[in-house]
Amino acid sequence: MTETTPRVLMCRPEHFTVSYRINPWMRPEQPTDTRLALAQWENLHAVYRDLGFAVELVDPLPGSPDMVYAANGGTVIDGTALTARFRHAERAAEGPAYADRFRAAGFAVHEAEHVNEGEGDLLPVGGTVYAGTGFRTDPRAHAEAARVFGREVVSLRLVDPRYYHLDTAFAVLDPAGGPGAVAYLPSAFDDASQEVLRFRFPDAVIVSEDDAAVLGLNCFSDGRTVVHAPQAEKFAADLAERGFGTVGVDTSELRRGGGGIKCCTLELRA
Repeated sequence: MTETTPRVLMCRPEHFTVSYRINPWMRPEQPTDTRLALAQWENLHAVYRDLGFAVELVDPLPGSPDMVYAANGGTVIDGTALTARFRHAERAAEGPAYADRFRAAGFAVHEAEHVNEGEGDLLPVGGTVYAGTGFRTDPRAHAEAARVFGREVVSLRLVDPRYYHLDTAFAVLDPAGGPGAVAYLPSAFDDASQEVLRFRFPDAVIVSEDDAAVLGLNCFSDGRTVVHAPQAEKFAADLAERGFGTVGVDTSELRRGGGGIKCCTLELRA
């Protein structure tokens, strides 16, 4: 395991609600509790600060209730930011808002040509970027990311609509890419992608359907401590057995929009 000190970007869920349905988790007919979502987000923010993370904020936009899912706002590697280009019109305004925040932070900004939903589908492990497709990110965005970042990009196809972003079915435990660097849910991927994952990560943590169903894989790790959904009990036990520290943070209200801990966390890799 290789510990890092992450610099992360977050967005307070001041306008959080579920007013439309663009993924299977969303139920607009069921009322959401914005106050509870804020309290859960504040707890996650405090945990990150306690772990020593550098936490920065982006201002939430009225009318953009999903902006709390900062991971979808872009991808930042080696000081270069690839902006997000959202598939659904309901989230379109988020891309420019995050791009402005990247510019203000001094990153070199590349405006995306193809649909990509940021770190929801583009996850670095060591020197390689693993890239999801099937529901949101256009496969052409994978080649674009390879050009922008100058890294190998490995495509993985998602097949279960509940796991519509890669970061709901695949977790980076060791950003440096050591043994056992990732965890994943095999059934979320097509057969070819499962073969790729088995070959590249023979020591991966394999997560159960039950733990994935509470967005247990939508966790965040600095390489030593994994912040995860407390409902994913077997996953937490497996992580501890592997030597990781674990911190459970409940984001169940935010999960009603289809996102969890990782969705609320965009890493700024300078």
